[in-house]
Amino acid sequence: MTPAPDPDSSPELTTSFAVDLRGIRKEFPGVVACDGADLSVRAGTIHALLGENGAGKTSLVNVLGGVYLPDGGEIWVHGEQQQFHSPADAIAAGIGMVHQEFRLVPTLTVAENVVLGSAPRYLNMTQITERVAHLAATYSLDADPTRPVWQLSVGERQRVEILKSLWRDADVLVLDEPTAVLTPAEAADLGLTLRAMADRGRSVIYISHKLDEVLSVCDEATVLRNGVTVARPGSLAGVERSDLAQMMVGEAAAQVSRPANQPIGDVVLALEGISALSDRGIGALHSVDLNVHAGEIVGVAGVSGNGQKELAEAIAGLRSVTSGTVRLLGDDLTGASPRARSREGLAYVPEDRLGVGLAPHMSVVDNSVLRSYPTLSRGLMLDLRRCEEFCESLVQRFGVQVGRLHEDVSALSGGNLQRLLLGRELTGEPKVLVAAQPTRGLDVAGIAAIQKQIVAQRSAGVGVLLISEDLDELLALSDRLIVMYEGRIAARMDPTTTTRAEVGAAMAGGTATAVGGSA
Repeated sequence: MTPAPDPDSSPELTTSFAVDLRGIRKEFPGVVACDGADLSVRAGTIHALLGENGAGKTSLVNVLGGVYLPDGGEIWVHGEQQQFHSPADAIAAGIGMVHQEFRLVPTLTVAENVVLGSAPRYLNMTQITERVAHLAATYSLDADPTRPVWQLSVGERQRVEILKSLWRDADVLVLDEPTAVLTPAEAADLGLTLRAMADRGRSVIYISHKLDEVLSVCDEATVLRNGVTVARPGSLAGVERSDLAQMMVGEAAAQVSRPANQPIGDVVLALEGISALSDRGIGALHSVDLNVHAGEIVGVAGVSGNGQKELAEAIAGLRSVTSGTVRLLGDDLTGASPRARSREGLAYVPEDRLGVGLAPHMSVVDNSVLRSYPTLSRGLMLDLRRCEEFCESLVQRFGVQVGRLHEDVSALSGGNLQRLLLGRELTGEPKVLVAAQPTRGLDVAGIAAIQKQIVAQRSAGVGVLLISEDLDELLALSDRLIVMYEGRIAARMDPTTTTRAEVGAAMAGGTATAVGGSA
């Protein structure tokens, strides 16, 4: 698809845009995040901002939001050139930002959070609560203004963030990965809310890696690559997912899915009546029964916080169970250490890459050998040369892009961190792979690379437990699917026959028909 020509840069034509960023340049030490990027958003539209990780999307919208001062270029808002020196300047110009990490005070009510920092000098909370309730009703943002935020679901908290921007009369709203932790029903509700906002003349900048979602929600799109605007396809009507993916990566992106008719082997992982507590000492898992066979992928769906994290940690030996049994290849390893489980053939990719999976202030080499260092030693000392050779082999095999092998691993991008982590775990030829949120936050190419490795493990006879909040990923890769709700298995489904609506209903605590055999 041929990109649309650039709009004229004259102020007269700039007035047709709610936002017109021209030639934005932003540099950090050793990195050019934006190298003359453009973004033109028409009033009353939902505009997708797309690109790989590191393409410059977040830097560009942070310039618009007054978080970063640009090193070059122009910012136009509703036909007036702006110079934002702080987020307060951007808010005053009508720019509202909804970040991935919500910025709410849990102990305050919805209404108190909405007006925090912008309330009148003399508060009349009764009137403010009524105004917040009216604003929520206007845009179908179901949020009780009297409830404390700590009682809200993730989807409800996101609505509060949107209400904060609307309270400040933002007519341009920037949302960064807004559906990453929402159920399908919540994501659909958000789409309706954004459409209502656009119909009332507001503009939305929508950052997402979920291309099917972009095509269903957004009107137009801008694609960045290496800090430069490379495509502006105009209207998304008639545009295919593959078209957007190719614009983002510069080549056609292959779809990854499980091969058909994979022979299923014996049970390699069995959980019998597993219960466990959360970090706060509250019940997080309740009598979970689950089997994973050799040569299959069992997907685990659920809204974040419904026991998936505790399930993965209980299997890996990082969280003690209060009852039940964990069996690996038939052996009872309930009380075994993580190291013992690793020796028995368990590979674990945690959802927290840098906090749990990797040591951020250790080098790429040191992190790559954490699973294999006993075989790379001479006596009591590590053989540094062998460690470097091992790391070089792992980096090449799994396509990890690194500057220097002895630099801190925290310098790597998210996709390369995940490739390194997954590669390290797979070097021991495991029998069971537990992968928690393995593609969260990755771009199109990174997602495809990780999914390809997971499917390859299935084909090699490994039993895979795939925990993900990406429903499309689970439906594409899983042989069987379970849904967790409040620490229990709410449904067992066949991903080849179930619908997104059925899975979404189970994720939200509704009823769903159990199909596809026992898990």
